Amino acid sequence: MNNLSYLKAIELLQECSSSEGFLASKENTSNYKRVWARDGVICGLAALASGNTELINTFENTLNTLALNQHKNGTIPSNVLVNDNGSEVSYGGLAGRVDAVTWFIIGICQYAYYKKDNSIIIKYEPQIQKCLSLLEAWEFNNQHLMYVPLSGNWADEYITDGYVLYDQLLRIWALKSYNYFQKNLEIDIKIKNIISQLEINFTPNNLKPKYHERAYNEMVFSGYMPCSFSPSGYKIQFDAFANSLALILNIGTNNFQNEILLSFEKIVSQTKMKLIPAFWPPIKPTDLDWNLLKNNCKYEFRNYPNEFHNGGSWPMVNGFYGLALIQKNQIEKSTQILNAINKANEINNYSFSENFNTETANPNGVSFCAWSAAAAVFLHQSINTNFKFLI
Repeated sequence: MNNLSYLKAIELLQECSSSEGFLASKENTSNYKRVWARDGVICGLAALASGNTELINTFENTLNTLALNQHKNGTIPSNVLVNDNGSEVSYGGLAGRVDAVTWFIIGICQYAYYKKDNSIIIKYEPQIQKCLSLLEAWEFNNQHLMYVPLSGNWADEYITDGYVLYDQLLRIWALKSYNYFQKNLEIDIKIKNIISQLEINFTPNNLKPKYHERAYNEMVFSGYMPCSFSPSGYKIQFDAFANSLALILNIGTNNFQNEILLSFEKIVSQTKMKLIPAFWPPIKPTDLDWNLLKNNCKYEFRNYPNEFHNGGSWPMVNGFYGLALIQKNQIEKSTQILNAINKANEINNYSFSENFNTETANPNGVSFCAWSAAAAVFLHQSINTNFKFLI
């Protein structure tokens, strides 16, 4: 147990706390000094795991800020800047952010579960209902899987679009969390329908009708769920965040989940930092998807091979991989991942970098990144105090 790394992570979360909620970084860089939906909720999960009253209060402020700035159609802000002139709200850049909506629901429910207080759900019921209606509308074809635009989630400069695995899994987690309180039969049926479609379209050896039969039949499954598919076919990179969520939520047969675990182990064993890259393998200039990748950036291109979403290693993503290992009773391996996260966060005198080049181990992105600290906190507490989230 590395107490210094844990205390440094708590310290950074405190430094990223504001009266409006968690900021993405303590650095005044670009738009990171804002309250972000997904960053804020992930930091909130760490706050709950820590039991730190001040951090939990910051989490509550994060949820309030997001709720107050919900769009009339139900969209939750990607991020909010509050200053003397009022609120500056963004619902996304080149595309809206689907995962802001699901993370918001997850955050409300995790907070209420921790507090053992159903009145929190009641307080945010109007916002939650708008979110649920919007998620339903985003299916477009009413067949249980949402259709997500390019740049529509945390991997906002990557190539995933259409039926993106990560977003479907977050929706399952959100619905399961909400239905823990509601005990609604319709929601329970909806969860089962989404899971069924995921297992039909994202796992092998299933004889039921697929969304895209031709593309599915051309797929060669490699021991994990592909990251997305659309009318143009499947994108087959290994999405570490999504496959971690699949394990946490127990999606797929036991045998296939064991294959996913083996895929994680194989990739991690080949890396310098012993961290799982966000997406693997990296897309290279000679690959067909390179043009799609290089044009998907609003400002500067950052997705060089082994960096950022294109094969970069993120402490935050590894935190969820660690939770997946705990879910599968692999505590020793989860501890190894925590040690690797702490070692990465310690680089440059605890600079808590956003991500790292998987080949060279050089830090990338913004320093003092709040969710890099959050991963260390919630995984540390899950291992050492047996803290449990609502799953």
